[in-house]
Amino acid sequence: MKAFYTDHFVLPLPEGHRFPMQKYRLLREAIATHPQINLIEAPVATDTQLLYAHTPSYIQKVVAGELSDQEQRAIGFPWSDRMVERSRRSVGATIAACQSALVDGVAVNLAGGTHHAYRDHGGGFCVFNDAAVAARVLQKIQGSDFRVAIIDLDVHQGNGTAAILKNDHGIFTLSLHGENNFPFQKEESNLDLALPDGCGDDLYLDTLSNALHVVQTQFDPQFIIYLAGADPHEHDRLGKLSLTKEGMRERDQQVYNWAAVNALPVAIAMAGGYGKDMKLTVEIHAQTILSALCLDQSPSHNAR
Repeated sequence: MKAFYTDHFVLPLPEGHRFPMQKYRLLREAIATHPQINLIEAPVATDTQLLYAHTPSYIQKVVAGELSDQEQRAIGFPWSDRMVERSRRSVGATIAACQSALVDGVAVNLAGGTHHAYRDHGGGFCVFNDAAVAARVLQKIQGSDFRVAIIDLDVHQGNGTAAILKNDHGIFTLSLHGENNFPFQKEESNLDLALPDGCGDDLYLDTLSNALHVVQTQFDPQFIIYLAGADPHEHDRLGKLSLTKEGMRERDQQVYNWAAVNALPVAIAMAGGYGKDMKLTVEIHAQTILSALCLDQSPSHNAR
């Protein structure tokens, strides 16, 4: 399984910043010796690819360092050359994972899941929206009638993704998130399922099972982009839900079983994870990746 990484582009963040930058390096190191995982440096998303989901003026502001102080505060990162490079490569990693999954059945971006980025502005540690861009790239590769489902299981609603893709009938957006969590003004996905604070394994897994059934019956996707946030975990600082580590594993397995039964290629992005214990967050992300090795990796997926 190909795994695309960007962690060597480290943002120059101030001391005490709450974004867990080091978790990406730790995740790569945690899976580096696995014989079935092929680590590859993420490519850079081109301007043309970014334009599939973002306005020319916004891309120009990001690349040229013309974001206002207010725009930088909304994103949560001070502008830097490395911010631009990492953001481009985070999108490029999801694009590459999608292209690889078309051939191998499954691939992973060891970052990504930047679902709070809108067409013309960023937010919530998200500069460019990797899933929206990658889904549109898939449509360019496979044809405009190619059906892509974005299964967003980060604890925060994928507001930017929903807004960018709301009129795109070839892409289905599912967001399963905490109802009382950021962003406090939600957008309308194709299917939004808001969970109460303290939601545990049973309610979450039942809700997910029903949601995947709806996606399958209403949309019949040909490809899945899976945002596998670690932040629904009970010890996440920003999550407010109460899934156990085993519940998180069962969540991933539900998605993978659904994909396997329906012969759907899967590109995985890590999305959020802000655990009080970073080691545990990394273990949950690694669990997501290693569980994906059960998926059939063969070109037969293309026949569908």
